[in-house]
Amino acid sequence: MRITLKLFASLATHLPVEARVQHRVELELEPGTTVQEVIRRQGIPEAQCAMVLVDGVWVGPTERSGRVLVEGEALAIWPPVAGG
Repeated sequence: MRITLKLFASLATHLPVEARVQHRVELELEPGTTVQEVIRRQGIPEAQCAMVLVDGVWVGPTERSGRVLVEGEALAIWPPVAGG
């Protein structure tokens, strides 16, 4: 199955170089792959996954290991933001 992975700000370094401009890459995954598995496979530090959305819906830290992705979904991840 295919999903779109979108990584923003400093997390874009976990994408292939050619995908960093658009902040997205298409991934081919096995059926049953969870949000947490994608985070780990891409080498994204879990502490840097402040905001995680699947098709615009928040996936909290305790839900990520059980949230199975399905064909065509978009997984978007932002790091913590500081400033003010």
